[in-house]
Amino acid sequence: MAKQPASEVLSIDGREVRVTNPAKLYFSQAKISKLDLVRYYLSVAPGALAGIRDRPIVLKRFVNGAEGEAFYQKRAPEQRPSWLRTASLSFPSGRTAEEIVVDDAAGLGWIVNLGCIELHPHPVRSGHLDHPDELRIDLDPIPGVSWDDVRRVALEVKALLEELSLRGWPKTSGSRGMHVNVRIEPRWTFTEVRRAAVALSRAVERRVPTLASSKWWKEERHGVFLDYNQNAKDRTTCSAYSVRPLPDARISTPLNWNEVPDCDPADFTMFTVSQRFAKVGDPHAQMDNYPGSLEKLLELADKDEAAGLGDAPWPPHFRKMEREAPRVAPSRAKSAAKQPRVKMPLIVVANSPDKAAALAGLERWKTKHPQVADLLAVDDVLVDSMRGRSSTWTRIRVNLRHVPEQLRPLQESPDPDDDPTRGWREWSKKRAKK
Repeated sequence: MAKQPASEVLSIDGREVRVTNPAKLYFSQAKISKLDLVRYYLSVAPGALAGIRDRPIVLKRFVNGAEGEAFYQKRAPEQRPSWLRTASLSFPSGRTAEEIVVDDAAGLGWIVNLGCIELHPHPVRSGHLDHPDELRIDLDPIPGVSWDDVRRVALEVKALLEELSLRGWPKTSGSRGMHVNVRIEPRWTFTEVRRAAVALSRAVERRVPTLASSKWWKEERHGVFLDYNQNAKDRTTCSAYSVRPLPDARISTPLNWNEVPDCDPADFTMFTVSQRFAKVGDPHAQMDNYPGSLEKLLELADKDEAAGLGDAPWPPHFRKMEREAPRVAPSRAKSAAKQPRVKMPLIVVANSPDKAAALAGLERWKTKHPQVADLLAVDDVLVDSMRGRSSTWTRIRVNLRHVPEQLRPLQESPDPDDDPTRGWREWSKKRAKK
């Protein structure tokens, strides 16, 4: 067998970009190599760059391919081309980091070679690092919710935005949900943009209360969750034309609104989106020409506050905010009457850096406990995206509240049980005992 080349040098717009281990499989089922991944991004470069150009970007690196564990790298690698620039960001923790800014196809190819299957830009431009120019509406269905419901909520978001004189640009998330991005004038702070997102989420929930939820705590959610906290500072989502680490290499694909009612996310993969881009171009090509104002959304937030709706919970690593409700799940909160806390009968069935492997573990658990599985409601299965400082994994829990006590299975060793933080936590406990 001929030895595979250790690297291949591509000439991209007059710059040389070295692709190391070009034949390395990044998607084993779809037979996609690292070089295939780089060439895909170059084929859609105008669209992909529209989502990341002039924005600091977090490097989410899958150095062992889509089936391997990913880690987040905020700081720009020290060894990088002289033509790649950086921007200095500050974070809620007080730390700062010089992050990569990609402006051209060569820079795009360079970060993909690092193992960046997905693209994770911040919602700011390098000249306005404290003032986002993008409102991000993330439609995240809880397990069991149909794709049709996701599309219906997306169309409700469109209708509300139009009433507020804003224009939304839809795309598939590449997983189970949808994203609607709104270009805005860079006049508001992260806190103000997030406040506008909270108001929008609550307004959509009021319009379609059986389909949509603005509740942060998983035990309160139903239907499609509008994740307003994606607009908090230091949060990123995958941008347009990002490849997702799923077996079929699905793409987060920009759409026209008339495509939303009939679209199927499975239709958009690395094998189809390049052809689609060559044929129809980028449906979001004109997004920068339609910056809007958040004034009407912030007026809606004022009305919510006057009606007694305070700030919604922030992500756990943020400091406690003014007017924020207690940052504790309702089932664990202390009531005024100090009633005993009702502990939900939760068990963990799977932990894995590979979401598909965790979901397969859930199906094995259901097969092992068919009588229990038949009693579960849609929102009794909690699929948690866990994120440490440099790693991510999927935890799946099952709430046995609808299962009679005599039928409830005991906590077993999760299958799979690949929590990447376990070693660190065990080390911390040992250190604390010394």
